[in-house]
Amino acid sequence: MAAALYRGLAWAAEPLAPLVLARRRARGKEDAARLPERLGRSPLARPPGPLVWTHAASVGEALSVLPLLERVRAARGDAALLVTTGTVTSARLLADRLPRGALHQFAPVDTPGAVGRFLDRWRPDLALWVESELWPTLLGGAQARMPVVLVQGRLSERSARRWTRAAGLVRPLVAGFALVLAQGEADARRLAALGARDVRLPGNLKGAAPPLPADPDALESLRAATAGRAVWAAASTHAGEEEAVLAAHHAAAARVPGLLTLIAPRHPERGAAVAEIARAAGLAATRRSLGEPPAAPVHVVDTLGELGLVYRVARAAFVGGSLVPRGGHNPVEAARLGCPVLMGPHAANVAGLAEPLARAGALATVADAPALAATLVPWLADDAARARAAEAALRATAGFDGALDAVAAAVLPFVERLPRGHARA
Repeated sequence: MAAALYRGLAWAAEPLAPLVLARRRARGKEDAARLPERLGRSPLARPPGPLVWTHAASVGEALSVLPLLERVRAARGDAALLVTTGTVTSARLLADRLPRGALHQFAPVDTPGAVGRFLDRWRPDLALWVESELWPTLLGGAQARMPVVLVQGRLSERSARRWTRAAGLVRPLVAGFALVLAQGEADARRLAALGARDVRLPGNLKGAAPPLPADPDALESLRAATAGRAVWAAASTHAGEEEAVLAAHHAAAARVPGLLTLIAPRHPERGAAVAEIARAAGLAATRRSLGEPPAAPVHVVDTLGELGLVYRVARAAFVGGSLVPRGGHNPVEAARLGCPVLMGPHAANVAGLAEPLARAGALATVADAPALAATLVPWLADDAARARAAEAALRATAGFDGALDAVAAAVLPFVERLPRGHARA
């Protein structure tokens, strides 16, 4: 019943899709020049030979599988790589980071016409589905045409309860995966309970990712501009978190003169709003996107793809999406660069990454601004304490390094079975 109802709604929504996309474009949530891709149309030609399609929701998911795609390319140099995502930010980042020759497209909206046009045009031979993007029309259409492997499979307790209520719709989709590679034991149990057949636990690719890149000239410039100041970062922050960060700055600055707080909002387009929040808190703020030097107490890094720069100059970092109930963002990105981490209590989405860091002494959980400041000050003011935490961070992240090998070992048999020669008809 649920599946039939969804199919009916998807057909009914087909004529409305251009209107919805136009409204999203007006809010900056779509790329105007590439809107046809969202309806399954593209000016790009399908490359010859076999094609491996990777679908990820957004930035973190897409970046986490790039090392895996390099392994796919190494195993089958004749295979074309196509990556689809749903956000403008992910498209901009992937433009610089995709493996050589790989193509990016925006994922089609989940209507039969858009999905059909997409699948007919690209004719993938294998799909790698990342994390938890279970759009029924797109996923069901893919499963009807090719093997689909769930990579980094994640299912929160809340989502499991919601999907169980729609079991008639969701169970066939979960059962339709040829292989499920879960992020953690709890994810594996929940996915198996929803019908997943072959569930394995190879580790988390987000923990195994290489260090975030940083432009050498930009790094040298920022280090010179911040020399002599204690620097910490609040990265991937969401609305409602900057106020706590700024309150922590006030408290910490009383003990750490000249303190500089770098705030890198999760969505760079919020840069002006974040700077205004800082000024309302009585703190002068500059913005990197405007080319302003970090001379004020607060510097807003409202640029794309520069967290590697931020973590390299910070003595410690708060990782956002965790003081507000967003599930938290990847703490390993900071820890892998020797940057101790602070997170709020809402970090369920990255618990498998955060817990080993916490056990090693490289990550602290804080509930509010006073706790944030109290934990931060020793890492800012005590070189020995900071060095111990940084060493713990590097030691703990080394424990994630086997995940890529394990995931690749599970995925590459599907890659090796790809057809040889011309594109599949």
